Amino acid sequence: MKLTETKLQGCYILEPTKYGDSRGYFFESFNERVFQQISGTSIHFVQDNQSFSTKGVLRGLHAQTGEYAQAKLVRVLQGEVLDVAVDARKDSPTFGQYEAVRLSAENNLQLFIPRGFLHGFVVLSDTAEFFYKCDNFYHKESECGVKFDDPDLRIDWELPHEELIISDKDEMLPFFSQTFQ
Repeated sequence: MKLTETKLQGCYILEPTKYGDSRGYFFESFNERVFQQISGTSIHFVQDNQSFSTKGVLRGLHAQTGEYAQAKLVRVLQGEVLDVAVDARKDSPTFGQYEAVRLSAENNLQLFIPRGFLHGFVVLSDTAEFFYKCDNFYHKESECGVKFDDPDLRIDWELPHEELIISDKDEMLPFFSQTFQ
């Protein structure tokens, strides 16, 4: 597994080693021991989630706070997304900055997002199946989020605004400065 550091402290792109032959391919998508060795980060995942979405669906930006904060390891099983992590840790040197990575079934890249980050993605292909591991259980009362088109974050979602499909709940989220400053 290859680990690439992003500009955000503690946020990594992971690329598994893929073995292929005439029968198809095999790769180990996650190994806790290897991840700890190459990243220096100890993590234990307790919940897996999966979603299916069509082109233009934007989910985010979401997080959980306090004792229910979650680190995530995300990847795409089918299709392609633009995945975005925003550093919302007030004591971080990269507070308020974001990283955007194209994840697809073809490139097999994964993004590790530490606790204290907002997360979201937009589907770039006709459909996408999105899979993520979490190191803490879902807790509805600890949900928080930031509006996807926050003018201070200036995230380029790579699709025109009129092509985005946003849930009513996500449309009502506050701006970053209202939540984290």
